[in-house]
Amino acid sequence: MGLIRGVARTAVVAGTASAVSGRVQRRQQGRWAAQDAQNAQPAYAEPQYAPPPQQYAAPPPAPAAPAGDDMDAKLAQLRELAGLRDQGVLTPAEFDAQKARILAT
Repeated sequence: MGLIRGVARTAVVAGTASAVSGRVQRRQQGRWAAQDAQNAQPAYAEPQYAPPPQQYAAPPPAPAAPAGDDMDAKLAQLRELAGLRDQGVLTPAEFDAQKARILAT
């Protein structure tokens, strides 16, 4: 009986040790796998592009010209054009084209 009891005890201890060792190994492998997954980069990642730099800025607004002087100059030019039209130097179509050019500036 002593021999069977010793063999049985050895089998129980070995089985328990084997089970505990297996659990510890699986737990450790799970931790390592989690760390690897956390540290690993994906096999394919979308390339990260920076937004393109703004190459052209909008031009600054034109400085406001004094309203009185500019308007006086335009009126003087229009009077001169009207005089040329009245003298027959300019055709009505030429007068209208020049008038549109002066008023557009």
